[in-house]
This record gives sequence, structure tokens and C-alpha cells, in this order.
Amino acid sequence: MNKSCLTIALTLTCLFGLGISAHAQDADGVVVKVPFEFVAGAKTLPAGTYRISRIHTDATSGLLVYSRENSSIVLPTAVGASAERATLSFDRVGNMHFLSEVDTPEGVYTMAIPRPRAMVASVKDHGAGPSSGGN
Repeated sequence: MNKSCLTIALTLTCLFGLGISAHAQDADGVVVKVPFEFVAGAKTLPAGTYRISRIHTDATSGLLVYSRENSSIVLPTAVGASAERATLSFDRVGNMHFLSEVDTPEGVYTMAIPRPRAMVASVKDHGAGPSSGGN
């Protein structure tokens, strides 16, 4: 009888412990489907389904944007209060989309668009090519 109670108590403890850690992982990550190519951090990522999670438990840490084939690290310039639902925001410069904000129940992360990349995207959109100085 004593052995049966101990087995049941141990089984329940393991089940409750697994349930708590799985819930914590779900709260920390967001799964999104992006229908277009976009720039996240220093990489251009193709359209697809991505998971976004914090690199570290610290609220101001960087974010990891990844799929099975691709990944990028983005560093937020600002972290705000949490949002009700998970959404992504993009800034469009020319034909390129830049990840600019990630809203999650854990916080709102804002990223700056790298100035050189934005300028290159703007030039590509206007069809300007390199100038030639020679005759």
C-alpha cells in the first residue's frame, strides 16, 4: 500500500512538473507565418513559418528568428510592455521588408532598420544603377 502511494505521488509530481515547463516554453516563443521575403537583423530570410524566441531569459536580450533552414539574431533597440496577442510589424523600403517590431505576451520588441540597408533598398526600388566615370 505504501509503495503504491509513493508511485502515484511521484507520477503526479512528474506530470505537473512537465506541464509547467512546457507552458513556460510556449509563453516565451511565438510561431508566425511570413508570406514574403524579409530582413531580420543582418540576414534576408525567405517567406515561411518562423519561431521567434528570446535568446536569454533577460527581457532585454536579443531575439532568435528561426525556421528549419534559416535563422537570424535581432537586437531590439527598445523593449516595452507586453501585448495581448503576438504580431509582427515590418517597415517596407523599396521592395524589401524589414522586421521592425515583435509584439508578444512577454513584451514588445522594437528594432531599428540598419541605415545602409535601407538606402540600398531605396536605390534598388528607383532602378538606379552604379554610375560609370570612364569614357
